[in-house]
Amino acid sequence: NRIMTKEYIHTDKAPAAIGAYSQAVKFENIVYLSGQIPLDPIKMTLISENIDDQIKQVFINLSSVLEASGSSLKNILKLNVYLTNLENFSKVNEHMDKIFDKPYPARAAIGINELPKGALIEIDAIAVVK
Repeated sequence: NRIMTKEYIHTDKAPAAIGAYSQAVKFENIVYLSGQIPLDPIKMTLISENIDDQIKQVFINLSSVLEASGSSLKNILKLNVYLTNLENFSKVNEHMDKIFDKPYPARAAIGINELPKGALIEIDAIAVVK
């Protein structure tokens, strides 16, 4: 019988957890990332009020956690995108088109009333570790 192992991922290059959760959990060759909002990892404050800046920072934070787990943005299988204004969805698509090659990862986009610290966007992900 093979022992299934899980590893809890933490990096100082991404915002520290602001609650009872881990930045990510790696199980076998899959990493499950907690939601990232556009916080500066050092100051722990929102990077900007601008949606484009916030989207960029969320992907930087996700990338840092993925790197700490031995993966990368290119290995994302599934994203969940939470937006306080679904009119910003086209901007998310623009950023994703620059980050990901076709075929794109699976994705859900959810309109939500409010996010922690007044963020306009949050993204969580599932990725493979190759």
